[in-house]
Amino acid sequence: MSRPTFLSDVIELSDDLEAFNAYAIAQGWSDGLPLIPPTEARVEHMLQGYERTSDAVVAHLPVEDAPCSIEKIAINAVMAGCKPSYMPLLIATVRAVADPAFNLTGIQATTNPVAPMIIVNGPIRHQLEINSGYGCFGPGWQANATIGRALRLLLINVGGAIPGVQDMSVMGQPSKYTMCVGEHEEASPWEPLHVERGLQPAQSAVTVVGISGCFNILGTRRPAAMVREIARALGHVGSNDYRFAGQPVCALNPNHAECLAHGGYDKVRLKQALFELAKRPVREFSSPSFFAPRQSELGDNLPDDRLIALTEHPEDVLIMVAGGSGAGGHNLCIPSFGNTRAVTVAVP
Repeated sequence: MSRPTFLSDVIELSDDLEAFNAYAIAQGWSDGLPLIPPTEARVEHMLQGYERTSDAVVAHLPVEDAPCSIEKIAINAVMAGCKPSYMPLLIATVRAVADPAFNLTGIQATTNPVAPMIIVNGPIRHQLEINSGYGCFGPGWQANATIGRALRLLLINVGGAIPGVQDMSVMGQPSKYTMCVGEHEEASPWEPLHVERGLQPAQSAVTVVGISGCFNILGTRRPAAMVREIARALGHVGSNDYRFAGQPVCALNPNHAECLAHGGYDKVRLKQALFELAKRPVREFSSPSFFAPRQSELGDNLPDDRLIALTEHPEDVLIMVAGGSGAGGHNLCIPSFGNTRAVTVAVP
């Protein structure tokens, strides 16, 4: 393999963790956690198979609308601690967040704590050892942690969303460090997310969702009651999903998903039920002006008893199966930024 010609600036620094990290923090390149120095040798290793296309621009990333090349993805992947095998998924993820429907411009600069959530489907989950079982939303897996972190570094270092400078999130959230998870397809009674969104089961895919946080539901195993619990958790007043008609995510553990399926809920029926049960009257919200972004849909002079739906259509509620199959009855409700649409991209 011929040695690639790097287009990015080469800075003469000692390959010393403390020295590089102090320099990266001073330059605004860091997420605050220790970074791996992106030496020429490490970036070259990350670019295995990309020596002739490393200058290819994958997308332009806001806030700066800066070109994000394969080389820049590799540099930030090194700093995040990724393996070279993660590169195809990272490239597909950059393409997904750059899709106009995702509204990365709004996500990068908003006061909301929104962060991109990466959901991985298909064979690549096993190839890269992406966790979809016990603890999949938490620590302990290199692929989950570093793939999500590499995207965050790209949003900072290419897109320019430095916290407090261009990223104006008032509070932030832990998912702004990293948020990458696999769907536990093998434990699901339903078709996986990427198939529902138009791809084939054997394809690998990444779906990005702009999320405002996540919280746990400890629930019953009685199907109808479980659906009510989930709808109540998804439908909290103050959610941007009501404001914009968004795309919230519900991550069901395998046991509860199976319980719902045995209770007669396929994904279509489950989404319809959640859509109806999550409706809230106008009087529960701070003001009718809360719904201003939906004025053309909802109209003016909303009466107090007018029911407001969380999403525009039932199918906009995203359902995935994740986590362990033990006795714990825990599910996650994950509100969205609202002013964003989930985007799914196949991974070659």
